[in-house]
Amino acid sequence: MAELGDLLWEPSQAFRDGSNVAAFMRWLGDRGHDVQTYEDLRRWSVEDVAGFWEALWDYFGVQSSTPYSAVLSAEAMPGAEWFQGAHVNYIQHLLSKGDGEKTAIFARSEGGAVRRISWSELQTKVFTLANALRGLGIGPGDRVVSYLPNTPEAAIAFFATAAIGGIWSSCSPDFGSASVIDRFSQIAPKLLFTTDSYAFGGKTHDRRDDVNRLIEALPS
Repeated sequence: MAELGDLLWEPSQAFRDGSNVAAFMRWLGDRGHDVQTYEDLRRWSVEDVAGFWEALWDYFGVQSSTPYSAVLSAEAMPGAEWFQGAHVNYIQHLLSKGDGEKTAIFARSEGGAVRRISWSELQTKVFTLANALRGLGIGPGDRVVSYLPNTPEAAIAFFATAAIGGIWSSCSPDFGSASVIDRFSQIAPKLLFTTDSYAFGGKTHDRRDDVNRLIEALPS
């Protein structure tokens, strides 16, 4: 039995050398930072907070439609303001990391076959739905809600909403209509993604009555 303070695991040198942290440290070394050990990196990250996070921004190639005026405008907690002036679309960054026909999503529903969605298919579906949402008048700051099971379609709807600056909220369809109405009515959603049923325990549970109650209770 392990005692308090026992070292339970230590990575091999090959594991260390192949890690993302090691790659970042090598990248820093090429740019004149003397970071030889993990402790050097940790110490720099707390002694030069703005410099550390600006290096991460550059290392990961974060793209902004507008330039930031400062990495850290105020060193206060609460009250810190990071990369003031920047506008970053994190769905753009997420999808840009995909690699063609490699698998982005594996999915399997109860009793169903495994589904595989490639990165290229995911990108196409997200961009197509994002354009459709714009066509419906959905834009930055609009609330979009989901009453969907945990499926690839729910992920695609979320990605498309976030890609155009919408605000996303969701409830599982096994929630009763009263609790869903209590949550969604607070944010006045402009669009509802929904299902008519979900499967659990070998049974299909009809949610059409609950969906109708949601629509009636959410005039927005």
